Amino acid sequence: MAELRLIAPCHFGVEAVLKREITQLGYEIERVEDGRVTFLGDENAICRANVFLRTAERIMLQAGRFRAVTYDELFESVKKLPWERYIPENGKFWVKKASSVKSKLFSPSDIQRIVKKAIVERLKTQYDVTWFEEDGAEYPIRVFLHKDEVVVALDTTGESLHKRGYRKRISKAPISETLAAALILLTPWNKNRILVDPFCGCGTFPIEAALIAANIAPGMNRAFTAENWTNFIDKKLWYAAADEAYDQINEDINVDIQGYDLDSEMVEFARQNAEDAGVAQFIHFQQRDVANLSHSKKYGFIITNPPYGERLNERESLQTIYRTFGEQYQKLDAWSAFIITSYENAEKDFGLKATKNRKIYNGMIKTYFYQFMGPKPPKRG
Repeated sequence: MAELRLIAPCHFGVEAVLKREITQLGYEIERVEDGRVTFLGDENAICRANVFLRTAERIMLQAGRFRAVTYDELFESVKKLPWERYIPENGKFWVKKASSVKSKLFSPSDIQRIVKKAIVERLKTQYDVTWFEEDGAEYPIRVFLHKDEVVVALDTTGESLHKRGYRKRISKAPISETLAAALILLTPWNKNRILVDPFCGCGTFPIEAALIAANIAPGMNRAFTAENWTNFIDKKLWYAAADEAYDQINEDINVDIQGYDLDSEMVEFARQNAEDAGVAQFIHFQQRDVANLSHSKKYGFIITNPPYGERLNERESLQTIYRTFGEQYQKLDAWSAFIITSYENAEKDFGLKATKNRKIYNGMIKTYFYQFMGPKPPKRG
């Protein structure tokens, strides 16, 4: 199999988690940049990365990386790339997205047009044709320009990897599945520790935690664009990745994962989503106000995405919510709390100074992941 450069975009601020995931899959990291990790792999890595990675947004196959400050340079550099290696004569290809940051070439539509034209010209000479039917498998292309460096890549994933397939019912401002998984993996939580989300909404944090606890690969029950790239990815590799994922599932676990929400409809949504994810047996959902947050055991974890104004008509109510949340948290015995929010007075109203906080972009919203670390449980003799 050929060595390929694969690019995995992620939320800004969680690159370290994604890097660790890729390394654990057995692949070599080539570079880490804001919002993406590039690694080396083969055709098998495309399949396994799509199936197993919890924190990547998609997996892209890098066709080329070069510098361009004029459209002529862009055209000639794209034309030199070996597109025939990836796109068959009947392949349907188009530039799905182009983005430009701090670059002389800044018009997405012009970039898309030039790149498409260059690929057509390359394939015309390689296949000795003047017209492409484009009635075969789809090969979407993405182009990124940053400080005049151009990265051209094929999108192997299709619909973003945060679309696990289980979340058919959502709340007004849900956290994405990939970001929820990344935030859980940023904490010391493991399946032997209690986890409570007191603002669970449609259940994303508890469900992602249960998937991690049972070692259920997030991409097991969905399709990927590159499954149809049979010209250079053998279908057997996709079946092998699925078999590997099934073999690693461990449902013989005893976990304490709970999700609360004040809205009874959200609680029902969360239950149904957990059912669809195949983890309903691991999670207890309950309608409960944060004012009633309590637990009899020690050393638990709270990981949550409380309201932060984007989804509330009355921002004035935030102060009360965070104050009540903080008061109840401080009554818990030796617990740790991890809170993602853009609410600027979160620490002040929560009533505690965070042990640590990390800037995370939740979509276009700048948020902070506040970490309030409790004591570690004593080691068992």
